[in-house]
Amino acid sequence: MGKMLGGEEEKDPDAQKKEEERQEALRQQEEERKAKHARMEAEREKVRQAIRDKYGLKKKEEKEAEEKAAMEQACEGSLTRPKKAIPTGCGADDDEDEESILDTVLKFLPGPLQDMFKK
Repeated sequence: MGKMLGGEEEKDPDAQKKEEERQEALRQQEEERKAKHARMEAEREKVRQAIRDKYGLKKKEEKEAEEKAAMEQACEGSLTRPKKAIPTGCGADDDEDEESILDTVLKFLPGPLQDMFKK
């Protein structure tokens, strides 16, 4: 009432103590919430790992690290920007396939023709 009439606010002698207790309760609730979240996330990670083990999958971080290492290894000494990774079966192994096909064809050719193509 005194505040409304322009007077000073009435001070509760235990207000400081109550505020400290309230802050401590809030901190404790926050810690409990974080602990619960950590437990739930650990449980989810166990389920994820079981699925990875069952189907032979790799973690996303491991997969990304392997791709990054492959890109760095392929780009050593290159003066241009790194090329995008080529998915398997999209032309990256064409040279090896062509060589094996050529070798197969050469086996069926007569001797003089084989010598001519080997040079």
